[in-house]
Amino acid sequence: MTLLVLLTFTLSSCELVGDIFEAGMWTMLIIIILIVFLLVWLFRKLRR
Repeated sequence: MTLLVLLTFTLSSCELVGDIFEAGMWTMLIIIILIVFLLVWLFRKLRR
């Protein structure tokens, strides 16, 4: 019974960690896209 309870908590925490990493991945992707757009905008401004 103790092993079953331990497995239940372990599996749910792994799912939580996976969700946190997925949210972090999307956040980092959005930040990278914004930085690329900012660099393109700056490059176009400097070329004029």
